Amino acid sequence: MDLKEIKAVIDLMTRNGLSEFELEKGDFKLRVKRGPSGEWITSSAPVAVPQVHVSHHPAPSAPISAAPPAAPVAAVPATAESAAAQIVSPMVGTFYRSPSPDSPPYVEAGQEVNEDTVVCIIEAMKVMNEIKAETRGIIVEVLAQNGKPVEFGKPLFSVRPI
Repeated sequence: MDLKEIKAVIDLMTRNGLSEFELEKGDFKLRVKRGPSGEWITSSAPVAVPQVHVSHHPAPSAPISAAPPAAPVAAVPATAESAAAQIVSPMVGTFYRSPSPDSPPYVEAGQEVNEDTVVCIIEAMKVMNEIKAETRGIIVEVLAQNGKPVEFGKPLFSVRPI
């Protein structure tokens, strides 16, 4: 991904009021996050790639809530704990365990899942996005509450690899 594509992602995030974005494709990982003073910070993996800082002055917008500013992104090496212990939210939205209120949940604790198993739905901007496990394992615990908002990167399920 080149600088022009990264700037396009930042512009898209600014227009939609997003403060964090992550893209993972194969061995490549890009994370863009608004820093404490409003600057955009990006990092990419593999770890051998140095961290890139991009300054961008966003267009004026509505006042921001009293939430604390986001911390800068740091390259963190994967550990055994963080490698395959959780399924995290790939977006901001509302978490749903089942396709409809009267349907059974997609997965329950103790259930085996594989890479293609749909584990939940996250509704974002009135679009229902099916979230797949993207790992093989057994669901240990459901960490998010049905019908409640989730943030990008929030753990949804705890998974024991098999």
